[in-house]
Amino acid sequence: MAQDAAFSPGRRASVLGALRGSYFDFFYDLEQWNETVELFRSRMPLRKHRCRFKSYEHCFTAAEAVDWLHDLLRYNQNFGPEVTRKQTVQLLKKFLKNHVIEDIKGKWGQEDFEDNGHLYRFPPSSPLKPYPKRPPYQKDAIKFPEWNDPPPGMSQENIPVRPLVMNSEMWYKRHSIAIGEVPACRLVYRRQLTEANVEEIWKSMTLSHLQKILGLDSLEEVLDIKLVKSKFIMHNVYSVSKQGVVILDDKSKELPHWVLSAMKCLANWQNCSDLEQPMYLGFEKDVFKTIADYYGHLKEPLLTFHLFDAFVSVLGLLQEEKMAIEAFQICCLLLPPENRRKLQLLMKMMTRICSNKEMPPLGDGLGTRTLMIQTFSHCILCSKDEVDLDELLAARLVTFLMDNYQDILKVPLALQTSIEERVAHLRRVQIKYPGADMDITLSAPSFCRQISPEEFEYQRAYGSQEPLAALLEEVITDAKLSRKEKKKKLKQFQKSYPEVYQERFPTPESEALLFPEKPKPKPQMLMWALKNPFQPFQRTRSFRM
Repeated sequence: MAQDAAFSPGRRASVLGALRGSYFDFFYDLEQWNETVELFRSRMPLRKHRCRFKSYEHCFTAAEAVDWLHDLLRYNQNFGPEVTRKQTVQLLKKFLKNHVIEDIKGKWGQEDFEDNGHLYRFPPSSPLKPYPKRPPYQKDAIKFPEWNDPPPGMSQENIPVRPLVMNSEMWYKRHSIAIGEVPACRLVYRRQLTEANVEEIWKSMTLSHLQKILGLDSLEEVLDIKLVKSKFIMHNVYSVSKQGVVILDDKSKELPHWVLSAMKCLANWQNCSDLEQPMYLGFEKDVFKTIADYYGHLKEPLLTFHLFDAFVSVLGLLQEEKMAIEAFQICCLLLPPENRRKLQLLMKMMTRICSNKEMPPLGDGLGTRTLMIQTFSHCILCSKDEVDLDELLAARLVTFLMDNYQDILKVPLALQTSIEERVAHLRRVQIKYPGADMDITLSAPSFCRQISPEEFEYQRAYGSQEPLAALLEEVITDAKLSRKEKKKKLKQFQKSYPEVYQERFPTPESEALLFPEKPKPKPQMLMWALKNPFQPFQRTRSFRM
């Protein structure tokens, strides 16, 4: 079989070289992208150039940019000396596409960058990309429909709104439940959820959860919400086998029988003596080439073109493995069921081949794991505008998928449970009391006991006083309080709740018993007065001689 051009030796060598280099992780780290852009903008030599009888200040040629950036990357610890000049040109193409640089006339984006004498300059605005953050409160969160929302397609502009006026009669109806004057309550079923309502709930809650994990203010940056089909999400959740593989309703979208047989052959490969089928030298390589040719000729990648940015944005979370796995789980739920099934079978085969030590070499000079990543990365993830850097993104994604495919390609139970509980809540019945709030549905207790008017008056009068009386007793019996503090607290209590205080201390005498007056101590006599009783003054003899 002819080998697909997408897996030519030149392209394979390019990917392999990127995999071996220390600069492999660079293009996925937004922080290092910004660092490289800052170095390029601050240190790239700028000078005056002349083109077609006109002079341009502060600019550089394409060849000068390639020379300078190539030297920077070769001596940078994130890249290394293996960086080629062609890869440097590809990076400058990315710079031009993302408006890091622009041509001398201000054009960028659709323009192509070549290693020549064309003049370029730096734009006045900063091209640095903001690093995604996770705000505590998401803006513009996707709203899922409520049970009382109108069906899809119904306009709310012509629906009359009856203003709610709370008069004395309405207040009496709302607050007369306790005295037994309201007729018996009745159950009212909520508006029946249609299939379209349930599908919209699945779609909105799934996308809202993905937005929260990615930490984005809106998914418009990475995903076209209109292209997301809720039926795909529900099919990928419920139509699965015991092994977790999606079951297709349309059998025409299944893998061809000969491809599935070839994949089973390599996935269940054993020693030569254990094989019942005829073999020849190189048999396993031909089987692998058959599988690679089929996946290489798919019309679009398994992860689809419109989900490319969503999967690439998840690559920025690989440092947080659990969060990245959860984000990949949700992104894979958005896939068409036939794509998800093909991806599940392919990843299962690749993982088994890599873990089988008895598998003969399937490629010349390449390890089995490297060959798997190199062969199938392009058919799993790629964008419509193909550049060499997309192969590096796809290679890293496939590597992470192979290491965690069992967790990524299973249904997230937490998300499924939350959505099912939401749907069940919207379908649940509620209690409604006639005449209250002009037939507005009220949330009432599930069980109400009717009481008499006398009991209601007693509870109203004494129900709230009992806790206050208990609080007053605590203050009275608190031995830790000093006499001054206790008097202060009792004075405050008397001012706030005079009725409760009057009931506890009906007379001033009862209050005085709480603070009995201390006996006044008798004045002490001076000790010297007892020892030396008063004697009349006597004139003493003079000491004068």
